[in-house]
Amino acid sequence: MSITMFPALRHFRQGVSPAPLARKDSVRGYLSWGNEQRCRGLLEASTSQHRQKATSAAVLVTLCSVGGHPAILYTLRSSTLAGRHKGDVSFPGGKRDRSDRDVIATALRETHEELGLCLGEESVWGVMSPLPDKGGRTVAPVLANLGPLENISLKPNPQEVEAVFTLKVSHLLQEENQGYTNFCHQGRYSYTLPVFLNGPHRVWGLTAIMTDLMLELLAPRTYCRRTRPPGTQ
Repeated sequence: MSITMFPALRHFRQGVSPAPLARKDSVRGYLSWGNEQRCRGLLEASTSQHRQKATSAAVLVTLCSVGGHPAILYTLRSSTLAGRHKGDVSFPGGKRDRSDRDVIATALRETHEELGLCLGEESVWGVMSPLPDKGGRTVAPVLANLGPLENISLKPNPQEVEAVFTLKVSHLLQEENQGYTNFCHQGRYSYTLPVFLNGPHRVWGLTAIMTDLMLELLAPRTYCRRTRPPGTQ
């Protein structure tokens, strides 16, 4: 497999130029009330369809703001954990418990257990389409806005979380920070997955796919998904 930078074509979609990034790189832009309502509306059908489905796990795709700039909060899984995902960049989340009434409850409970955050459902914008992981589980990405990070007291569980960091949306939207990995099967091209570079940690795997889908939802005039996930033509 190889990592390649995206070509400089993604800022033009159907001939429409994006709004200037400087105007959007604030809470009044990507995290504005109007953009939130647009995203909630687009997620409404998916949320109704998937929140009650028997998915194996859920994660909270964590929007926030840092110094007034929209950002995404990530965790670095503890290197002492068992399994293939130890030490990986991730979103807070985990296996669905029998007591969880739906995937939103799973994502909020796991976020509380990992980061000490008590979030209500009013923070949730919706449920994106579930994705399969390498272990065969189906994971539901639940999109939520934590609000200003300066107003939040994080208490990461050291048994699960090694570090917490954020990447500004403006950073993720810059072409030099976007890459992709091509995968081949039996010597032939099979599929492409996104990678986000040049932060404190490389964002890849399922977390990068969720970031990719979230950016397409949050900034449709600026970000255009160019990857082909497994199982598609």
